[in-house]
Amino acid sequence: MTPIKTKKGTEVLGHGRIQTIVERLAHEIYEHHHTADEFILIGITGRGTDLRQRLGVILSSLTKAKIRTGECYVNKLKPMSEAIRLDLPLEDLKGKVVILVDDVLNSGRTLVHAMGYLITADPAFLRTVVLVDRIHRNFPIRADYVGLSLSTTIQERVEVEFGKEDYAYLV
Repeated sequence: MTPIKTKKGTEVLGHGRIQTIVERLAHEIYEHHHTADEFILIGITGRGTDLRQRLGVILSSLTKAKIRTGECYVNKLKPMSEAIRLDLPLEDLKGKVVILVDDVLNSGRTLVHAMGYLITADPAFLRTVVLVDRIHRNFPIRADYVGLSLSTTIQERVEVEFGKEDYAYLV
């Protein structure tokens, strides 16, 4: 893949590639949990909810299982500074397959904080999905399902855009 320089940064994923990756991620989730009767997909505020929505559409075409979605409100800049809010009752996660979704895994702080909150509900499985893993973890966490692992410098960041056309840029 030859990176494309744009005004927004260097394109690392284009629309078609993102579509393919999201399909693959949904298939992987289904493969590992094909006996589940319900999936609860929780997107982290922002682009995590966009990715969660796309995964939910594809998963619903693969299984007859119930697909529920929720949003986990986390302050991404300072995750520990505010309480996490979930738009589903926490007790609804008990004994279920819960998939936590975010666009980019950077330091791991946001995912660790969100997982710490969700694990208190005692789900049967708690899995994580990210579109891009930057591999700059400060915390002991990894994503179970990863679209693209990308080595970057600490100064660089990855920005994802979901819309009519989807892109991921290295800025």
